Amino acid sequence: MGATKTDHFSDSQNELAILTKALGHPARIAIIEYLLKVESCICGDIVNELPLAQPTVSQHLKELKNAGLIKGNVEGAAICYCINETGFDKVKAFFKLVNSHLDDKRIQCC
Repeated sequence: MGATKTDHFSDSQNELAILTKALGHPARIAIIEYLLKVESCICGDIVNELPLAQPTVSQHLKELKNAGLIKGNVEGAAICYCINETGFDKVKAFFKLVNSHLDDKRIQCC
């Protein structure tokens, strides 16, 4: 079997792509913003906050959790979600690198 396209890139590049792809939907941005505001909450709280059906919210939560941007802990019959700082540390480091490069040089584009 041949190599996939992702095999041509480093582990850190692939990991960052997964993290940023998970942020590539406005509902997921809204979930992150809500979790930042309340620090942790039950899935039902997020459903009440967004104009989306519960299965749709659950799918977005699954994508964010699989990417490592949020964590979920079972509390009784519900799952309590919160921000996973480790995932955001990786995103922050990438944008810090980009920002420092932009600060050091004003890029002249074509």
